Order: sequence, then C-alpha cells, then structure tokens
Amino acid sequence: MKTIITSGKRKSAIAKAVVQPGTGVVKINNMILDFYEPKMSRLKLMEPLILSGDIAEKVDIRVTVNGGGISSQADASRLAIAKALSEYSKSKKLKEQFLKYDRSLLVADVRRKEPSKPNRHGQARAKRQKSYR
Repeated sequence: MKTIITSGKRKSAIAKAVVQPGTGVVKINNMILDFYEPKMSRLKLMEPLILSGDIAEKVDIRVTVNGGGISSQADASRLAIAKALSEYSKSKKLKEQFLKYDRSLLVADVRRKEPSKPNRHGQARAKRQKSYR
C-alpha cells in the first residue's frame, strides 16, 4: 500500500495532495469535489482526473490547501493532484499526456507579485506625478 504526498504552489496558495489506493474519492479541504464551489474551480480540479482516466478511479485523493484566493487555490490543488497521479502511476505516457494538454499541470508557475517600492504610492511601477505643468 503506497502513499504519495506532493505539493503545488500558485502565488501565495500552497496545496498538499495525499494519494493512496481506494475507490476514487477526491476531497479538497475535507469537502467532496462534487460540492466544491465555484464551478470553474471544480472543472479546473477535474482536468487531471479526466486525463488520467482509470488511474483516478483506483485511488483516493485528499488535498489540503490554504493561502491565496479561490483561483490560486484551484491552480495549486490542480498542480498537486497531477503531480501525485503521475508519480503514483510511474507512467511516462501519462506524464507526457499532462504536459501536452497543459504544461502548468506538472510545472509550477513561478510568477509572483512585484514588491512595492518606496515613494511610489503603493503600486510597484507607478511613477510620481509631476505637478509643475
């Protein structure tokens, strides 16, 4: 009985996925995937499950995610689930299928918010306005 633990990050959201042999139950923060809202996030989370096919039906997946917003949490969870499924199956074919469909299923998006600079009125690249005209 093997258990795979993987993590995924997007902006400030961090997700941890635990995959173990089971009956195909997927829970995100102890909520079954079918009841996860909003619908777009649910569909995003289902992408790796649909692509993996019968492998997803043979495992139970538990995801805990915190930080970030709704969309970032969905992306982080999606990344963690896809990584876990590809590691669980040890199939190069599945890994290639994920990469061909969408590279962000297995590769994290490293873009982050640019830090704010002093004397720039909050925005990172905003310039100070001239008032002598």
